[in-house]
Amino acid sequence: MSSMQPVTGSGELSSGGSAPGLTADHPGIDELFALLAYGEVAAFYRLTEEARMSPHLSGRISMARMAAAEMGHFELLRDALERRGVDVVPAMSRYASALENYHRLTTPSTWLEALVKTYVGDALAADFYLEIADVLPPEIAEVVRGVLAETGHSQFVVDEVRAAVAASEMQRSRLALWSRRLLGEAITQAQYVLADQDDLVDLVLASTGGLGQMAGFFERLQRTHADRMAELGLS
Repeated sequence: MSSMQPVTGSGELSSGGSAPGLTADHPGIDELFALLAYGEVAAFYRLTEEARMSPHLSGRISMARMAAAEMGHFELLRDALERRGVDVVPAMSRYASALENYHRLTTPSTWLEALVKTYVGDALAADFYLEIADVLPPEIAEVVRGVLAETGHSQFVVDEVRAAVAASEMQRSRLALWSRRLLGEAITQAQYVLADQDDLVDLVLASTGGLGQMAGFFERLQRTHADRMAELGLS
C-alpha cells in the first residue's frame, strides 16, 4: 500500500497492547487483510501507469521499484488470508469500488502531482492502518506492519518536489491545493468503506477506543498530513 515511510500518532493511541477482547479470530481481521490486499494491487497498477509520466528514466525506475514492492506486499496478505481459510480474490473484490473511486477522483495530471500522491496519499492510508495495528494481536500486527514497511525509495520524491516548489511559487500553490484534495478524498473514501462493512468498522472501533475516539483518530491523520506537506515544502 505504501512505499512511503508512515508518520503515525500511535503513541497517543495506545500503549501497544491489543485492545481488550480483540482476538486473532475477529472477523474484521479478514476484512482488514482483504482491504489491504486490494490496495496493494491497485497501487501496483497505478504506479506502473504513472511511471510513464516521469520526464526522466530515474523516476520511471524508482516508480517501478515501488510497484514491485506492492506486489510483494500483496503476496504476504494473500498468504495470510489463505492461512485463515479465506480466498483473497472474492474477499478483496468487495473493496474495489471505494478504492477505484478514490483513484479516479485523484488521478494526477502531471508528474509532480503523481509524486505528491505517491508520497502523501498512500502514507495517509498507512497511518490509518498502523494506528489500528498498534492494538491488534501481535501475529496480526506483524502482517500489517510488514505490508506497510518502508521500502526505502521515498527520498527521490521529497528531493524532486522540494526542488520544483522552491523554483516556482505557482507550483507550490498548485501542489499544496492538490495535497489538501488528497486528504479530503482519502478521509471520505475511508468513511464510505467503514459504512459498508460492519465487521471492519467493529474492528476499527475496538482498536481506536470506540466511536467517541474517532474524531481524534482523524485529527491525528490530519496532523501527520501537515507534517508531510512541510517535508515537501508545501506548508
